[in-house]
Amino acid sequence: MSLQFAIDRTSESGGRRGQLTLPHGVVETPVFMPVGTAATVKAVPQSLLEEIGAGGKGAQIILANTYHLYLRPGHELVRRMGGVHRFMSWERPMLTDSGGFQVFSLSSLRKVTPDGVEFRSHLDGSKHFFSPEHSMDVQIALGADIAMVFDECVETPATWERTKESMSLTHAWAQRSKDHFEANKHLRPWAEGFEGKTQSLFGIVQGGMYADLRKESAERLVEMDLPGYAIGGLAVGEPREVTREMIARTLEFLPKDKPRYVMGVGYPDEIEEYARMGVDMMDCVLPTRAGRHGLLFTSAGRLNIKKKEYAEDQGPIDAACGCMVCSRYTRAYLRHLFSSGEPLGAVLNSIHNIAFYLDVMDRVRGDLAGISV
Repeated sequence: MSLQFAIDRTSESGGRRGQLTLPHGVVETPVFMPVGTAATVKAVPQSLLEEIGAGGKGAQIILANTYHLYLRPGHELVRRMGGVHRFMSWERPMLTDSGGFQVFSLSSLRKVTPDGVEFRSHLDGSKHFFSPEHSMDVQIALGADIAMVFDECVETPATWERTKESMSLTHAWAQRSKDHFEANKHLRPWAEGFEGKTQSLFGIVQGGMYADLRKESAERLVEMDLPGYAIGGLAVGEPREVTREMIARTLEFLPKDKPRYVMGVGYPDEIEEYARMGVDMMDCVLPTRAGRHGLLFTSAGRLNIKKKEYAEDQGPIDAACGCMVCSRYTRAYLRHLFSSGEPLGAVLNSIHNIAFYLDVMDRVRGDLAGISV
């Protein structure tokens, strides 16, 4: 099989420890997935991604972005290079999003119709069209282990009526995505060693900030019998307690024997909380984006390395962290790099932040390992 999911332990709060087996490897869950938007986790080489955090095991799975890779360098070029794994020299599992959220973010440059979305490139203004079928073609060409159905993410705030309309469109697109994916998934660009294995397609639950619509969306998608399910359309400006409520209410209606993925969240304490609720997979650009702006995550909270108080601080970012940055570099040096505009500062900050996120999930998995309910 191309995807297998086994749960070892479940806590009273719903947290699960398990293994997700994919064509390119086994992923221990719950897992945090660093985001590699344009086939690169910004400022962090693949060799380091394989080593940092989680006891030296590194990132088990990362993301790439369909919209960005479609625009540059182009999905057909990536296909000719052997798929995104070979193109970026990453042999571990990968996931591609559908491009729906990126198109959604181009609010002034897009037009949504029942057939799909017409939009203009943020790079050069050129006109493009994404349908569910085209999103599947692009993702199949990229060849990540997991692809996502094409969806529409509604703005926040939005009325119940607007959210219902958007959700219905997402369900129609999900069925079209599945039909086209099933008919064409054999075209994935993997070569020798992957005979009989294909990509897997996950659904995306929408419904905005309305619990009844989240329930309806989850139930409709479960009827499609997909290998896994994501919860989308969150962390788009709503209060954190609303995010948590929508996740909790949606988890009630998702299959317990399939992986559950919350897209685009969050801060370290948030990903820990959601993992202990029963979320198996999460991703966020925050570790690298924050690192590039001098914001570091530590066991004592967030640290802004730009502050003058760190100019002569000879301590590590976090004395409780064993990452390669905390083991070698001082806060004073990292502040100097940032203040001087040295690219190494962004690299080291990003490495630490990713390691911190991976260690959070490693700790949660360790806690869950000893729990059986």
